[in-house]
Amino acid sequence: MKKLHILVCLAALMAGSTSCVNLDLNPPSAASSESWYSNPDEIRMSLNDFYRSTFFNVESTWNLDRNTDDWSQRNNIYAVPGGFLSASSTKTAGFNHLTTWSYTYKNVSRANRLLANCDRLAGSYSESSLNVLRAEARFFRAYAYARLTTFWGDVPFYLDDITPEQAFEMGRTPKAEILKQIYEDYDFAIANLPESNASTGTYRVTKGAALGLKARVALMNHDYEVCAQAAKQCMDLGIYKLAPDYGELFRDITLANNEVLWAIPHSSELELGEDGKPSTQSIGSFIPRCAGGTHNAQPSWELLASYEMNNGKTIDQADSGFDPHNPFKNRDPRCLETFVEPGTMFLGVEWNPDPTALKVMDQIKGMMVDNNDSKGGSDAKNAAYNGCALKKGARDSWRNTLYNDNPVVIIRYADVMLMYAESMIELGKINNTVLNCINDIRARAYKVGRGETDKYPAISTTDQKELRKILRRERRVEFAWENLRYLDLLRWHQFENAFAHNMYGFSGAAADNIAAKTNGLWFWPETPKFDDEGFPIFDHWATDAKYKGYIKQWGKRVFDSKIYLWPIPSDEVLIMNGKIEQNPGY
Repeated sequence: MKKLHILVCLAALMAGSTSCVNLDLNPPSAASSESWYSNPDEIRMSLNDFYRSTFFNVESTWNLDRNTDDWSQRNNIYAVPGGFLSASSTKTAGFNHLTTWSYTYKNVSRANRLLANCDRLAGSYSESSLNVLRAEARFFRAYAYARLTTFWGDVPFYLDDITPEQAFEMGRTPKAEILKQIYEDYDFAIANLPESNASTGTYRVTKGAALGLKARVALMNHDYEVCAQAAKQCMDLGIYKLAPDYGELFRDITLANNEVLWAIPHSSELELGEDGKPSTQSIGSFIPRCAGGTHNAQPSWELLASYEMNNGKTIDQADSGFDPHNPFKNRDPRCLETFVEPGTMFLGVEWNPDPTALKVMDQIKGMMVDNNDSKGGSDAKNAAYNGCALKKGARDSWRNTLYNDNPVVIIRYADVMLMYAESMIELGKINNTVLNCINDIRARAYKVGRGETDKYPAISTTDQKELRKILRRERRVEFAWENLRYLDLLRWHQFENAFAHNMYGFSGAAADNIAAKTNGLWFWPETPKFDDEGFPIFDHWATDAKYKGYIKQWGKRVFDSKIYLWPIPSDEVLIMNGKIEQNPGY
């Protein structure tokens, strides 16, 4: 990571195009370009700039998750689920979606420029060495255009350096046309990138990453044949496999596993802002108050309800064995790797939102302390309003630093496997490979092999409708808080169902929560119901007289059909003299 940091800084100093501010469509001056890209080493150093975390603001810090039903936050709804996303709003969810547009086009321009300079070096250096550089640049151009078309639809499209005058004349190119170029770029990257590419100390993109991301953009466009082919080709490389321990996978910052196809490393020690403080994510909002955080944000009740029981049944099935008063008991193991189980030690202190648990053990201090996370304590309003806490990816260092050093995982092998399965299900080509992909992932959660079907709930159905529902639930629990839920809801056209239900939690009054505990209503008063699409329903709890004062609506979600496309920044629409039309509804 130190090498990456140094190389990025050096590239920033030597190439005017690498600044993280004032990102726009305009290429740097000809003089700047000509004074730099004079040999393959300089182009390779410039390619390092693609790996800066600045350009992955959509994928990092759970930014997409904030806009889904997997997220709950006290008195805060983000722009997409809140129904107030606009062409001039500066925040979508913890990041500026307007800046994301310009950041992404900056990478398009950079890739085009690097490709042009690779062509300029042709004849002076071997084509094979130049093709590796071209492959990396085309990978990032494909990634950029995939992002643009996913969130904005038809967008301005160009493959060469352009002048400001040319930029002003550009309109929107149909998404389908851009998709063809995305496939071509990924195919070139697949043909020319190595299978392993970490020899320089940076986690550079590889053939497998290109295959996985080609599969992803194909799936997002319901191009199931292309997705299945790319995913299967990635699987057939034989170099990726599921990590043996699901929970440890997200706590390991070394990326020393064969499951992650591509990730962006983080370091709060190396990534410093102008004030000398870490520029990585500040995560006090996700840390329990007893461990020094503010705990404003938690995984949602909807997510908690979505995990199956360890017998493979959903919690709403009559014979599932689910206990609403202890919703963490006998669940799919991934539940307790995502949520902290009440009564267990977390970050060195006992996590227990129980309204009667007024003291908890702090192992770091070696003593019992006031339980600031109790819903019956002196500050019940601000304490863990839905009684949940995030465990996935949490490391002990979080308590000391309040900064997140976890790498930004862009894609991992489990995603490739489930993308293949989803495509084949949609194509109606359900075979043993499809079932094996799903069962391998389910078995890993139980730390057993696929063949040990007496130790985990294996899937055997080949009914398309039933398997589609299982696959969608599987993706939700496997990738919880990995910024994939948003893409899934977008692809499945399910925002209207996800946002039909509001955010709920416990009363902010200690007396209400203590009474609920006394009356046998804690944790949940009953088993949640589910709608026809498999979305859990809690709305009636907040209005039922039996639970009045105990269950509270903390946030209102609003579905607005326009959010299937983000708004083009209003400034872009204004300066393009009518060449760019705004997306509908904005």
